[in-house]
Amino acid sequence: MLSVLRNRTYRHLFTAQVVALAGTGLATVALGLLAYDLAGPDAGSVLGTALAIKMVAYVGIAPVAAALAHRIPRRRLLVAADLARAGVALGLPFVGSVWQVYLLIFVLQAASATFTPAFQSVIPEVLPEERDYTRALSLSRLAYDTESLVSPVLAAGLLALVGYRWLFWGTVTGFLASAVLVVSVALPGRAAGAEAAGAFGARSLEGIRLFLSVPRLRALLALDLAVAAGGAMVIVNTVVYVRDQLGRPAADVPLALGAYGGGSMAVALLLPRVLDRVADRAVMLPAAFAVAGLLAALAVVTAAGRTAGGGGGGWRWPALLALWAGLGAAGSLILTPGGRLLRSAVPPADLPAAFAARFSLSHGCWLLAYPLAGRLGAAAGLTAAVLALGALALVAAVLAARLWRPTPTTRPTPMPLRPLPRRRPAAR
Repeated sequence: MLSVLRNRTYRHLFTAQVVALAGTGLATVALGLLAYDLAGPDAGSVLGTALAIKMVAYVGIAPVAAALAHRIPRRRLLVAADLARAGVALGLPFVGSVWQVYLLIFVLQAASATFTPAFQSVIPEVLPEERDYTRALSLSRLAYDTESLVSPVLAAGLLALVGYRWLFWGTVTGFLASAVLVVSVALPGRAAGAEAAGAFGARSLEGIRLFLSVPRLRALLALDLAVAAGGAMVIVNTVVYVRDQLGRPAADVPLALGAYGGGSMAVALLLPRVLDRVADRAVMLPAAFAVAGLLAALAVVTAAGRTAGGGGGGWRWPALLALWAGLGAAGSLILTPGGRLLRSAVPPADLPAAFAARFSLSHGCWLLAYPLAGRLGAAAGLTAAVLALGALALVAAVLAARLWRPTPTTRPTPMPLRPLPRRRPAAR
């Protein structure tokens, strides 16, 4: 997998991604502490609103960013997004009211919605060979999972030495380092076909129209919905399961989240060799059905109640860890090959628009799944929330299977022969 790092351009881009993710992780910890300083017991409401703002920015800004990618050289666009994120992080330590947090978070996430799809669309051009691109996708997935595990540990170490507001300076450093690394390499300029970009408004919606016009990409959107159904349950309700359902200490919350990240990382490490031999469809569709099955198993664990075991949740604690690891693995089986599927479905000129469309639409899936996991869980109970998300994942998996029909490239089985047309008898 690490062989792709021999490519200097990709090595610098991957390093830029890692340092930016580390900075984002520090900001996540610091933002929670800042929200508590500003709102006290209402900090959860502040963070929930900030998360909703993040998703709205991702859904709304990414298509506009795709249009910009056809007018602005990609390196300039990436650097501008990094500098904007650094500027926002620079201002966060000095905010004094909640509305300022909301405003800065929107600008920060709008810049991220510009950076990420443009970054993703450059990688296939830097690594044109599918084998190399597959390994780059796995490394990217690994970077995201590592950030979720390492950043809290790094933040805890720094908090032992400095106040939490200093963590924002680490975020600034990460984004500035990312900008420097992007500047240090030559990248493709404007997206291919930029001369035919057309009107800005039309271009901003072109990626979504393109995405929804290709059956395989509609299937990919359904698969992203299955990932969101499982992931939202983990992200929103892990603390509820650990503290309330199982009665375990707060220190076990990161352990449960680590099981989810560990399952995803294990798949990211193993998947490149699997994809050398197995078609994307044979990996991604079963993973979507696995999400639905794991959520059904979680419903059983949830319904068992506290009486199922002794102190600490009894058998339900290791069961929860196993289910979280399974959901992480299933999500990675879908997310990691997604870039390969997208690249094979659209021409190079449309890659920036297609990546931006997936970024926007997939986060729309999360915007749907988060309220089901949180609000439904609070109003009707965790069992109802799990069943609803499990049903959503199952519907998404069935829809993906119907949309993504096997072809000779995805299932190498002989096609039925059609009768040859009758020939007219030759004139005598």
